Amino acid sequence: MVIVIEGVAAGILAGVLMGIVSEVCFRVGSFRSSLILVDGEFLFRTLNMKPDDRIRYMVGALIHLATSGVFGGIYIAATYFFDLDPLSARLVSFYFFVLWLSMLFIALPIAGQGFLGKKAGTSTWFEQLILHVVFGAGYYGALWIFAG
Repeated sequence: MVIVIEGVAAGILAGVLMGIVSEVCFRVGSFRSSLILVDGEFLFRTLNMKPDDRIRYMVGALIHLATSGVFGGIYIAATYFFDLDPLSARLVSFYFFVLWLSMLFIALPIAGQGFLGKKAGTSTWFEQLILHVVFGAGYYGALWIFAG
């Protein structure tokens, strides 16, 4: 159980890093959308509500950190279940590659951003790749810290 908690904590830390990179890139104009706003918009679109940006940011941040923690925990639980090395750089890279594909083909369309997130912009797929590399690197680093 402790190892899963470490995976969740590493996921949350990586999610914070990913959120910061997303927000900075969005505010300086490098990215066309904010990951935090997309997460918040998804919930409020589902509830047919239109709150102001401050509320969408707060709720989006909570959703983003919760999902980051869940995906961090899933990775650790899966490596434990299949008796794999959780600190394998290749395995972490593969996992976050799969998460990136899931974002493009499942999460973004469900969130109303269209196939590959095209409603947010034609480069959304690449922005998401950058963010998932940041998340994977942050997660890997946090796992090493917790394992040491």
